[in-house]
Amino acid sequence: MPLEPRYLAAEDRYDTMTYRRTGRSGLDLPALSLGLWHNFGDTSPFETQRAILRRALDLGITHFDLANNYGPPHGSAEENFGRHFAADLKPYRDELILSTKAGYGMWPGPYGDHGSRKYLLASLDQSLARMGVDYVDVYYHHRPDPSTPLEETMGALAAAVQQGKALYVGVSNYSPARTREAAQVLRDLGVPLFIHQPSYSMLNRHIENPAHEDPYDGRQSESLLDVVGELGVGTIVFSPLQQGLLTNKYLAGAAPEGSRAARSDSPFLSSGALTEDYLGRAKALNEIAEGRGQTLAQLALAWVLRDTRVTSALIGASSVAQLEDNVAALSAGPLTEDEIAAIEPLAQPLA
Repeated sequence: MPLEPRYLAAEDRYDTMTYRRTGRSGLDLPALSLGLWHNFGDTSPFETQRAILRRALDLGITHFDLANNYGPPHGSAEENFGRHFAADLKPYRDELILSTKAGYGMWPGPYGDHGSRKYLLASLDQSLARMGVDYVDVYYHHRPDPSTPLEETMGALAAAVQQGKALYVGVSNYSPARTREAAQVLRDLGVPLFIHQPSYSMLNRHIENPAHEDPYDGRQSESLLDVVGELGVGTIVFSPLQQGLLTNKYLAGAAPEGSRAARSDSPFLSSGALTEDYLGRAKALNEIAEGRGQTLAQLALAWVLRDTRVTSALIGASSVAQLEDNVAALSAGPLTEDEIAAIEPLAQPLA
């Protein structure tokens, strides 16, 4: 049986992708990065995963975002990525930005969760083994842990850099006040906070909002975008399509068979989200998108990228066609002031 030809990345892969500087660092990220949260576990077809990863690099997507618990089951997204990396992507390692995270429950017992030095450094070693790489470009603490001193958690991230197992460090889901404190601790350790990964979409604008009370220390906080902008920290946002609500998939008012909202086991989206409020706003947003020659998903991606403090948006893809459709969001150009004004009353939390 003849061997399959070795994958060769497209020669023009950098010609059309937009790259943005990450805060005040020296590193650029693609405006759209590929997240391996949902579609790279053992329940997703291996060859489909392979095709998506190959096409992503061909389109100039150099950043692949993982976490220790991505799957299902936990760890399988990293394991599957490791197999794809060994088969296709290893020759391009110096052109790739690979990130992973730890902070949620990963293994039984007291040392497989939260923010201790024990957990974070052990998890990183496991992630490197699963992915088959010597280092990751970015290592994140996945969520704040108020039961562990921030100095210990940030010290573990700094140690990962000092040990040569990560080039940069980040945090995810941290409040503005906690982000500011984490950046100061890291600065004192000589390792800058590189990037923050929060959720953000037209229907989830919490990172713009300065009026929230910090859940861990009770203080009134600044907006996260203001904090990262002041500190020179990059921002990469997840769920910019609000788990599929900001796509054409649900405009008819029903959840198509096989969609996330139609699955009774989905912890992130249910058919109960398809309210009259949602449908009315989604249809109005879709009209704006059509006026730009875009899909609703493409408009939603252009919208989160309108703020220069947002370095990149994480997209998921279950097919090459879906990946290509999302990347096409960059071809329509930035939103105009009039378009942003028309979107504003529609881009609010759902009732």
